[in-house]
Amino acid sequence: MNYKMIGRFISQILAVEAVFLLPPTMLALLERDFGALHAFLITLAIALALSAGLRLLCRGAKRGFYALEGLFCVGIGWVAMGLVGCLPFCLSGQIPRFIDAFFEIVSGFTTTGASIVPEVERLTRSILYWRSFSHWIGGMGVLVFLLAIVPAGSSGFTMHLMRAESPGPNVGKLVPKMRQTAKILYFMYVFLTVLDFLFLIAGKMSVFDAICTAFGTAGTGGFGVRNDSIAGYSPYLQNVCTVFMLLFGVNFSCYYLIFLRQLRSVFEDEELRLYFGLVVGSTLLIVWNLRGFYSTLGETVRHAAFQVASIITTTGFATTDFDMWPSLSKTILLCLMLIGACAGSTGGGIKCARALLLFKSLRRNIRRTMQPQKVQVVRINERVIDEQIVDNTNSYLAAYVIIMIVSFILISRDGFSTGTNISAVFACFNNIGPGLEQVGPACNYSMYGDFSKLVLIFDMLAGRLEIFPILALFSRGTWISR
Repeated sequence: MNYKMIGRFISQILAVEAVFLLPPTMLALLERDFGALHAFLITLAIALALSAGLRLLCRGAKRGFYALEGLFCVGIGWVAMGLVGCLPFCLSGQIPRFIDAFFEIVSGFTTTGASIVPEVERLTRSILYWRSFSHWIGGMGVLVFLLAIVPAGSSGFTMHLMRAESPGPNVGKLVPKMRQTAKILYFMYVFLTVLDFLFLIAGKMSVFDAICTAFGTAGTGGFGVRNDSIAGYSPYLQNVCTVFMLLFGVNFSCYYLIFLRQLRSVFEDEELRLYFGLVVGSTLLIVWNLRGFYSTLGETVRHAAFQVASIITTTGFATTDFDMWPSLSKTILLCLMLIGACAGSTGGGIKCARALLLFKSLRRNIRRTMQPQKVQVVRINERVIDEQIVDNTNSYLAAYVIIMIVSFILISRDGFSTGTNISAVFACFNNIGPGLEQVGPACNYSMYGDFSKLVLIFDMLAGRLEIFPILALFSRGTWISR
């Protein structure tokens, strides 16, 4: 294990986090919020000191950097970001308990949106900004950002980092150089975020609310600046959020293909068609199931479309308490929690690409049983999928199920209902935020004990990082030098 090289990357991650801490620090200064200003300045000093210390300790690092180092670097990097990023909450006294502050910032960085804060409007604006901005940082990934700005001469490690952090069964390059791919991804990410912000401003949302909402939508995170999430805003603003949540749930490579005017490839993409098919089909079913629940059909369609978009993209915003909906509608939302958005998007869940791959692999295996002499392959978009990707997907599903079951058992010791515990694990592991019953959109996670919160923190990190980088931290073989 090349610990010095990993240390250099952790040093760079902490330096980037220090830069990201500057805007809320300036906001606290402008608003004379001296408690938050003091907290941000101390956190900045700690982040810079740790970054400088690691940089000195890891001088002369060798260039050897492989898949194992990539997994370890991503896993430990995200934990380090959370440990430092939660300090403003603690030091300002607005979330005084460290475990609660750590839960909140990990929920932010992993774009989960699960909160322990009962009344978010009591938080100061600089803290609310940092809380929402953590979604934007985690949406595309801080290491992807790092790859976009590192010197070109050190690009040999980039594929291992990109594979470890990026969502989906497989990571490819949009252009020959991975560093250029990272730049393209962030350019599209920033462009869509700014576009979302402008549409929100056009609907007369305040600048501060528009910035925080755009961060939450872009990262598909879901932290709101109001206690009622998005419910208090106008139908126009809710519809804008619906559209942009769906846009951020699309594989970003599709936008690159649109830029190259390869529209046919986009329209023929099987994952994209599955994604929008699920959105349209689920919305229609819920509208049918909610007939008479709201006063008009237009209101029913708006709430149904918003919640479907929010859940399938794992954003977690809410315009209504969907825990009050009929059982069929809640079951549909629970299924969408599992599937999630497209691979290569900012959304969570299993991903549509992986669900498609699992279905086609199952169909192939059934055909192979009936016709053992015939060569059977898995194809997506008319391309043969490598068997290693199929095997990795099966391993992912096995780990996914095991972690879900173990997490459910562990948090059940707190004595809450089965529906609450199952949906809490679903919501955290799939990076959604609100679940059902006592963790529904009108509630929060503060009632869980510290041990259960640590389990859910693990779930959030494992879900965002596609399980294996976090599991690598708990493997004995990872820590043995080679």
